Amino acid sequence: MNRCTTESTENAEKRITKKEDNSCLHHALSTEEGNRRLAETSKNAFILEIKDLGKSFGGVEALHNITFSVPSGITQAIIGPNGAGKTTLLNCISGVIKPTRGRIIFLGKYIENLQPHKIAALGISRTFQNVALFKRMSVIENVTIGLHTKTRSGFTSCALRLPPMIGEERYIFERAREWLEFVGLADEMNKEAGSLPLGKQKLLEVARALATEPRLLLLDEPAGGLNTAETEQFGDLIEKIKNLGITVVLIEHDMNLVMERSDQIAVLHYGKLLATGTPQEIKKNPQVIEIYLGKEE
Repeated sequence: MNRCTTESTENAEKRITKKEDNSCLHHALSTEEGNRRLAETSKNAFILEIKDLGKSFGGVEALHNITFSVPSGITQAIIGPNGAGKTTLLNCISGVIKPTRGRIIFLGKYIENLQPHKIAALGISRTFQNVALFKRMSVIENVTIGLHTKTRSGFTSCALRLPPMIGEERYIFERAREWLEFVGLADEMNKEAGSLPLGKQKLLEVARALATEPRLLLLDEPAGGLNTAETEQFGDLIEKIKNLGITVVLIEHDMNLVMERSDQIAVLHYGKLLATGTPQEIKKNPQVIEIYLGKEE
């Protein structure tokens, strides 16, 4: 990894270097270091708790008394047929919509009534089922958007291009480049985002989400529309993200990806929680087999 950027003024150097050190440390976590940090977390600690969550749209109940918990440092999959309420659940967690009732607890804090930007600031980031990029901007510019919360320069500093602003600009682009390298898009950084094929656009959206340095990453059907090789690449990326100590909540229809990469699965059906368990337990659950997985030939 490249050394952290310094700048010309002493005060700016201290401020920027402190932020860069934290980012570099986080980004440089090896599998071994990530596992060590996870081991330091209580085995009974939950990063996310959903309690009696409900969401109604008029007379339609999209979520009905959903209750489950996500331990820190795992990949939690959420599966179910189309219309089961999976994306609605993610929208409630990320603050895009407000639940009708129930509680959402993130790192011990109630977040169900917070605005999306406040939830993001606490450490939750997400991708969307339909890729949401600034397609006429460059690849690296899309990632820098995810880093705007890490900057402090005001209007005057930006307008006059004072040393603190220049240092922060260097910081942003260096961190963005590192996250692009992490997802395998460093060679595409100067291309227009809209020119990338779908698989790489989805990788770019993940890089932008990771740039916020989340504790919890929500992935909404990342393998949708991808071929087998691209799906396998995404599975490897999910494992790399988990090894950074980031908890992943994954909505996905590709059952090979779900069963191979998730630690715990929650199954939704018509807005209700049908079952929870490990992949092995879910594979053997009679209700899940009948309603969703089907019997193996």
